[in-house]
Amino acid sequence: MNRRVIVTRPAHEASRWVDALNGAGLRAVALPLIAIEPLEDAGALAAARLAVVRQDALMFVSAAAASHFVDARVAADLAADPAPRCWATGPGTVRALQEAGVPASCIDAPGDDAAQFDSEALWAVVRPQVVAGTRVLIVRGGDVAGQPGGRDWLARTVQSAGGAVEVVAAYRRLAPIFGEAERRLAIQGATDGSVWLFSSSEGIANLCQAVPEIDWRSARAVATHPRIGEAARAAGFGTVALSQPGLAALAASIESFQ
Repeated sequence: MNRRVIVTRPAHEASRWVDALNGAGLRAVALPLIAIEPLEDAGALAAARLAVVRQDALMFVSAAAASHFVDARVAADLAADPAPRCWATGPGTVRALQEAGVPASCIDAPGDDAAQFDSEALWAVVRPQVVAGTRVLIVRGGDVAGQPGGRDWLARTVQSAGGAVEVVAAYRRLAPIFGEAERRLAIQGATDGSVWLFSSSEGIANLCQAVPEIDWRSARAVATHPRIGEAARAAGFGTVALSQPGLAALAASIESFQ
Protein backbone atom coordinates (compact mmCIF):
# COMPACT_ATOMS: atom_id res chain seq x y z
CA MET A 1 0.00 0.00 0.00
CA ASN A 2 1.43 3.42 -1.00
CA ARG A 3 -1.03 5.56 0.94
CA ARG A 4 0.53 7.19 3.98
CA VAL A 5 -0.78 6.53 7.50
CA ILE A 6 -0.42 9.40 9.99
CA VAL A 7 -0.15 8.10 13.56
CA THR A 8 -1.26 10.71 16.07
CA ARG A 9 -0.61 9.08 19.45
CA PRO A 10 1.85 10.68 21.93
CA ALA A 11 5.46 10.34 20.78
CA HIS A 12 6.48 7.19 22.69
CA GLU A 13 3.35 5.28 21.72
CA ALA A 14 3.43 6.67 18.18
CA SER A 15 6.91 5.25 17.65
CA ARG A 16 5.69 1.77 18.57
CA TRP A 17 2.73 2.03 16.23
CA VAL A 18 4.75 3.40 13.33
CA ASP A 19 7.11 0.42 13.63
CA ALA A 20 4.19 -2.03 13.90
CA LEU A 21 2.32 -0.59 10.92
CA ASN A 22 5.44 -0.41 8.78
CA GLY A 23 6.12 -4.02 9.74
CA ALA A 24 2.62 -4.88 8.50
CA GLY A 25 3.48 -3.49 5.08
CA LEU A 26 1.97 -0.01 5.49
CA ARG A 27 3.75 3.36 5.19
CA ALA A 28 3.36 5.08 8.55
CA VAL A 29 4.69 8.36 9.94
CA ALA A 30 4.19 9.98 13.34
CA LEU A 31 2.51 13.31 14.05
CA PRO A 32 1.87 13.28 17.82
CA LEU A 33 -1.15 15.38 18.73
CA ILE A 34 -0.70 15.16 22.51
CA ALA A 35 2.53 16.08 24.30
CA ILE A 36 3.26 14.18 27.51
CA GLU A 37 5.17 16.22 30.11
CA PRO A 38 6.05 15.72 33.80
CA LEU A 39 4.07 17.47 36.51
CA GLU A 40 5.47 20.77 37.76
CA ASP A 41 4.17 20.01 41.26
CA ALA A 42 4.40 16.28 42.00
CA GLY A 43 3.35 16.48 45.66
CA ALA A 44 -0.04 14.78 45.18
CA LEU A 45 1.56 12.13 42.96
CA ALA A 46 4.21 11.35 45.58
CA ALA A 47 1.55 11.06 48.30
CA ALA A 48 -0.54 8.73 46.14
CA ARG A 49 2.47 6.50 45.52
CA LEU A 50 3.12 6.22 49.26
CA ALA A 51 -0.53 5.28 49.88
CA VAL A 52 -0.79 2.53 47.25
CA VAL A 53 -1.12 -0.25 49.83
CA ARG A 54 -4.22 1.42 51.29
CA GLN A 55 -6.08 1.05 47.98
CA ASP A 56 -8.06 -1.98 46.86
CA ALA A 57 -7.51 -1.22 43.18
CA LEU A 58 -5.60 1.21 40.97
CA MET A 59 -7.16 2.08 37.62
CA PHE A 60 -4.77 3.32 34.91
CA VAL A 61 -6.44 5.16 32.06
CA SER A 62 -3.52 4.81 29.65
CA ALA A 63 -0.02 3.46 29.11
CA ALA A 64 1.34 6.91 29.98
CA ALA A 65 -0.52 6.83 33.31
CA ALA A 66 1.05 3.47 34.13
CA SER A 67 4.60 4.39 33.13
CA HIS A 68 4.53 7.76 34.93
CA PHE A 69 3.01 6.40 38.15
CA VAL A 70 4.72 3.05 38.74
CA ASP A 71 8.26 3.53 40.05
CA ALA A 72 10.40 0.87 41.73
CA ARG A 73 8.76 1.34 45.14
CA VAL A 74 5.23 1.17 43.72
CA ALA A 75 6.14 -1.92 41.68
CA ALA A 76 7.36 -3.61 44.87
CA ASP A 77 4.12 -2.72 46.68
CA LEU A 78 2.09 -4.09 43.77
CA ALA A 79 4.08 -7.34 43.81
CA ALA A 80 3.40 -7.90 47.52
CA ASP A 81 0.75 -10.24 48.86
CA PRO A 82 -1.88 -8.98 49.35
CA ALA A 83 -1.67 -6.07 46.92
CA PRO A 84 -4.17 -3.83 45.17
CA ARG A 85 -5.49 -4.97 41.82
CA CYS A 86 -4.33 -3.00 38.79
CA TRP A 87 -7.05 -2.16 36.29
CA ALA A 88 -6.04 -1.41 32.71
CA THR A 89 -8.20 -0.26 29.82
CA GLY A 90 -6.31 -2.13 27.09
CA PRO A 91 -3.23 -4.04 25.93
CA GLY A 92 -0.99 -0.97 25.73
CA THR A 93 -1.65 -0.14 29.37
CA VAL A 94 -1.15 -3.78 30.36
CA ARG A 95 2.21 -3.79 28.58
CA ALA A 96 3.28 -0.55 30.28
CA LEU A 97 2.40 -1.97 33.70
CA GLN A 98 4.36 -5.14 33.05
CA GLU A 99 7.34 -3.18 31.73
CA ALA A 100 7.25 -1.15 34.96
CA GLY A 101 7.48 -4.35 37.02
CA VAL A 102 3.84 -5.12 37.85
CA PRO A 103 3.14 -8.90 37.79
CA ALA A 104 0.66 -9.98 35.14
CA SER A 105 -1.30 -11.83 37.84
CA CYS A 106 -2.16 -8.45 39.44
CA ILE A 107 -3.65 -6.91 36.29
CA ASP A 108 -7.28 -6.93 35.18
CA ALA A 109 -8.18 -5.76 31.67
CA PRO A 110 -10.57 -6.46 28.80
CA GLY A 111 -9.47 -9.37 26.63
CA ASP A 112 -7.34 -8.68 23.57
CA ASP A 113 -10.37 -9.52 21.42
CA ALA A 114 -12.66 -6.99 23.13
CA ALA A 115 -14.75 -4.85 20.79
CA GLN A 116 -13.54 -1.70 22.59
CA PHE A 117 -10.82 -0.83 25.07
CA ASP A 118 -12.54 1.69 27.31
CA SER A 119 -13.94 2.18 30.80
CA GLU A 120 -17.15 0.37 29.97
CA ALA A 121 -15.30 -2.75 28.78
CA LEU A 122 -13.06 -2.63 31.86
CA TRP A 123 -16.03 -2.30 34.21
CA ALA A 124 -17.53 -5.47 32.78
CA VAL A 125 -14.38 -7.27 33.98
CA VAL A 126 -13.87 -5.68 37.41
CA ARG A 127 -17.45 -5.10 38.53
CA PRO A 128 -17.42 -8.11 40.95
CA GLN A 129 -14.49 -6.56 42.84
CA VAL A 130 -16.43 -3.46 43.92
CA VAL A 131 -18.52 -3.58 47.07
CA ALA A 132 -19.41 -0.97 49.68
CA GLY A 133 -16.20 0.70 50.83
CA THR A 134 -13.92 -0.56 48.04
CA ARG A 135 -11.15 2.01 47.58
CA VAL A 136 -10.11 2.80 44.02
CA LEU A 137 -7.38 5.20 42.89
CA ILE A 138 -7.73 6.41 39.30
CA VAL A 139 -4.40 7.41 37.75
CA ARG A 140 -4.67 9.67 34.73
CA GLY A 141 -3.18 12.67 32.96
CA GLY A 142 -3.64 16.25 33.98
CA ASP A 143 -4.09 19.56 32.21
CA VAL A 144 -1.46 22.29 31.84
CA ALA A 145 -1.70 23.01 35.57
CA GLY A 146 -1.51 19.31 36.44
CA GLN A 147 -5.16 19.00 37.47
CA PRO A 148 -6.70 15.60 36.61
CA GLY A 149 -9.08 15.70 33.67
CA GLY A 150 -10.93 13.43 31.28
CA ARG A 151 -14.01 11.22 31.42
CA ASP A 152 -15.36 10.51 34.90
CA TRP A 153 -17.68 7.65 33.89
CA LEU A 154 -15.78 4.96 35.77
CA ALA A 155 -15.42 7.08 38.90
CA ARG A 156 -19.16 7.71 38.98
CA THR A 157 -19.90 4.06 38.30
CA VAL A 158 -17.62 2.85 41.11
CA GLN A 159 -19.22 5.35 43.48
CA SER A 160 -22.71 4.22 42.44
CA ALA A 161 -21.68 0.67 43.41
CA GLY A 162 -20.61 1.85 46.88
CA GLY A 163 -16.90 2.34 46.24
CA ALA A 164 -14.75 5.30 47.24
CA VAL A 165 -12.72 6.97 44.50
CA GLU A 166 -9.61 9.13 44.50
CA VAL A 167 -8.05 10.60 41.36
CA VAL A 168 -4.44 11.63 40.82
CA ALA A 169 -2.60 13.02 37.82
CA ALA A 170 0.70 11.32 36.97
CA TYR A 171 1.70 13.61 34.09
CA ARG A 172 0.46 16.54 32.03
CA ARG A 173 -1.21 16.32 28.62
CA LEU A 174 -0.38 19.36 26.51
CA ALA A 175 -1.17 20.49 22.99
CA PRO A 176 1.82 19.93 20.69
CA ILE A 177 3.86 22.78 19.26
CA PHE A 178 3.94 22.43 15.47
CA GLY A 179 7.06 23.44 13.61
CA GLU A 180 7.24 23.88 9.86
CA ALA A 181 7.65 20.13 9.23
CA GLU A 182 4.59 19.25 11.33
CA ARG A 183 2.48 21.95 9.67
CA ARG A 184 3.53 20.73 6.23
CA LEU A 185 2.60 17.14 7.08
CA ALA A 186 -0.80 18.21 8.43
CA ILE A 187 -1.56 20.34 5.38
CA GLN A 188 -0.52 17.60 2.97
CA GLY A 189 -2.43 14.98 4.93
CA ALA A 190 -5.67 16.90 4.52
CA THR A 191 -5.77 16.39 0.75
CA ASP A 192 -3.22 13.80 -0.43
CA GLY A 193 -5.16 10.64 0.49
CA SER A 194 -3.29 10.00 3.74
CA VAL A 195 -5.20 8.06 6.40
CA TRP A 196 -5.19 9.67 9.83
CA LEU A 197 -5.18 7.23 12.74
CA PHE A 198 -6.98 8.72 15.75
CA SER A 199 -7.10 7.25 19.24
CA SER A 200 -8.08 10.41 21.14
CA SER A 201 -10.75 13.08 20.76
CA GLU A 202 -8.41 15.45 22.58
CA GLY A 203 -5.80 14.89 19.89
CA ILE A 204 -8.30 15.86 17.19
CA ALA A 205 -9.11 19.07 19.07
CA ASN A 206 -5.38 19.84 19.35
CA LEU A 207 -4.93 19.28 15.62
CA CYS A 208 -7.72 21.71 14.78
CA GLN A 209 -6.23 24.26 17.16
CA ALA A 210 -2.74 23.88 15.67
CA VAL A 211 -3.86 24.33 12.05
CA PRO A 212 -7.27 26.06 12.22
CA GLU A 213 -7.12 27.11 8.58
CA ILE A 214 -7.29 23.57 7.18
CA ASP A 215 -10.45 22.27 5.53
CA TRP A 216 -10.71 18.55 6.36
CA ARG A 217 -13.54 17.63 4.00
CA SER A 218 -11.20 15.66 1.70
CA ALA A 219 -9.35 13.97 4.59
CA ARG A 220 -9.72 10.35 5.67
CA ALA A 221 -9.47 8.94 9.17
CA VAL A 222 -9.68 5.71 11.12
CA ALA A 223 -10.89 6.08 14.71
CA THR A 224 -10.52 3.45 17.42
CA HIS A 225 -13.75 4.31 19.27
CA PRO A 226 -17.18 5.66 18.24
CA ARG A 227 -16.73 8.80 20.38
CA ILE A 228 -13.46 9.52 18.60
CA GLY A 229 -15.12 8.95 15.25
CA GLU A 230 -17.80 11.47 16.18
CA ALA A 231 -15.09 13.99 17.10
CA ALA A 232 -13.38 13.48 13.72
CA ARG A 233 -16.65 14.02 11.86
CA ALA A 234 -17.40 17.12 13.94
CA ALA A 235 -13.95 18.44 13.01
CA GLY A 236 -14.91 18.11 9.36
CA PHE A 237 -13.17 14.91 8.26
CA GLY A 238 -14.98 13.76 5.15
CA THR A 239 -14.47 10.01 5.52
CA VAL A 240 -14.24 8.32 8.92
CA ALA A 241 -14.01 4.57 9.51
CA LEU A 242 -14.24 2.86 12.89
CA SER A 243 -11.88 0.05 13.85
CA GLN A 244 -11.04 -2.15 16.78
CA PRO A 245 -7.71 -0.93 18.17
CA GLY A 246 -5.62 -4.06 17.46
CA LEU A 247 -2.98 -4.05 14.72
CA ALA A 248 -4.72 -6.49 12.38
CA ALA A 249 -8.05 -4.65 12.58
CA LEU A 250 -6.41 -1.26 12.08
CA ALA A 251 -4.42 -2.47 9.09
CA ALA A 252 -7.58 -3.88 7.51
CA SER A 253 -9.48 -0.63 8.07
CA ILE A 254 -6.64 1.42 6.60
CA GLU A 255 -6.36 -0.84 3.57
CA SER A 256 -10.12 -0.58 3.01
CA PHE A 257 -9.53 2.97 1.76
CA GLN A 258 -7.71 1.61 -1.31
